[in-house]
Amino acid sequence: MTEKILIYDKSKPGRTGYTLPKLDSSEKEVLSRIPDKFKRDKDAALPELTEGEVMRHFIALSVKNHHIDTDFYPLGSCTMKYNPKLNDAAASYRDFREHHPLAPCSSAPGMLRIMEMVSSYLGEISGFPYISLQPAAGAQGEFAGLLIMRAYHKANSEKRSKIIIPDSAHGTNPASVAAVGYETLQIKSNEKGIISPETVAAVMDDTVAGMMMTNPNTLGIFESHIKEIAEIVHAKGGLMYMDGANLNANMGIFRPGDVGFDMMHFNLHKTFSTPHGGGGPGAGAIGVAEKFEKYLPFPVLQKEPDGRLWFNYDRPDSIGRLQFFNGNFGNVVRAYAYIKTYGGEGLKKVSENAVLNANYLKEMLRDEYDLPYDNHCMHEFVLSGSRQRKLGVKTSDIAKRLLDFGVHPPTVYFPLIVPEAMMIEPTETESKETLEQFAASMNQIAEEVREKPDYVKNAPYTTVVKRLDEAGAVRNLDICCPE
Repeated sequence: MTEKILIYDKSKPGRTGYTLPKLDSSEKEVLSRIPDKFKRDKDAALPELTEGEVMRHFIALSVKNHHIDTDFYPLGSCTMKYNPKLNDAAASYRDFREHHPLAPCSSAPGMLRIMEMVSSYLGEISGFPYISLQPAAGAQGEFAGLLIMRAYHKANSEKRSKIIIPDSAHGTNPASVAAVGYETLQIKSNEKGIISPETVAAVMDDTVAGMMMTNPNTLGIFESHIKEIAEIVHAKGGLMYMDGANLNANMGIFRPGDVGFDMMHFNLHKTFSTPHGGGGPGAGAIGVAEKFEKYLPFPVLQKEPDGRLWFNYDRPDSIGRLQFFNGNFGNVVRAYAYIKTYGGEGLKKVSENAVLNANYLKEMLRDEYDLPYDNHCMHEFVLSGSRQRKLGVKTSDIAKRLLDFGVHPPTVYFPLIVPEAMMIEPTETESKETLEQFAASMNQIAEEVREKPDYVKNAPYTTVVKRLDEAGAVRNLDICCPE
């Protein structure tokens, strides 16, 4: 029996879980205001339940979805860490939530001050002193950075058409490149999982507008040749863009602006508070070096000598506005609360703990799973299920079996350069005991693959919805449980 049937079965005539205010007019008068086309022929068949029963119904539905408040969520490259509810409370403050975006700046000095302070903090963390909080997500931050590259080269009367991207890049990178009208020039990682300067030098010429890199990269490995690569790209007139999606590993340790990058985006919703992957909204602030400041999206928040803050729309060289108003302010507040709570030393400790957790977990799993790049990792690492695939069990089977342990699976089949990939990011907020429990679950599954592979191939067994027909699920979007 499904949950939908259960709640109707609980219905008893006369029970109610709400109280409506008294009408200021008669029922007849109220009904007369409703156009006939919107009137029902008969009453809706709604269940009659107490407030407690209604609440239990919706809470029961909520816990059938896995989320960070219920258990471990090691989704690689997505930084699904626990964030204090204080940050949500701050973002929900009434004056923030209800302030009209068209109201004059003088009516919201506190909001402007928060935006100015977050921009200042991001500049200090990254080494890029000029920040726009406008992009609504990391992908839009990438888009903004590439538009700035294009505007810069156009201003210098240069016609460049290509962007260099590593084979380990996030999928949004080539998509952003195409959206701006550039062509992707993919280069291969070396045997250590990083980019060699020689590989860049072989393709870098005056047709290349720039290079996009993530550091640490999607394999969870630190790109140790950034300075040499930046020199090669800059020598031929190109620019360096850093995808800041993995900033969770860098804070207080590595500043992209100090080693040759010209610009980067931040995923505020990943690194600085709101858990990533919940459907949004995001926040993909972008930071640039001084010579690119004039290209930032307008309006730009400016500060007068007397401390007054205002939005400057007079930006003739700007790439333009990326979205209405001034970004997802709620996530800016969350980032502000997060950064202020930790402080500089605290943010450094966040990154140190993220790296420690990832390396600890990697070492507990290396005996049962293939480790294609046996390096010291940063905040995440990539395993391969090739050993299990030879026994007839795919990485997707392992992921589904993990659901029986109450754990969300890691990212699977990405990055594409690792066969049967499992990208695991434990984040800094998980305890040693949680990591050990996850490792024990993974290692138990590896043993099951050897001893009873069909059992793993038919998982999960304990979830509300069992194994789906994945091909059919893509085509049939009816997600209701069968009766």
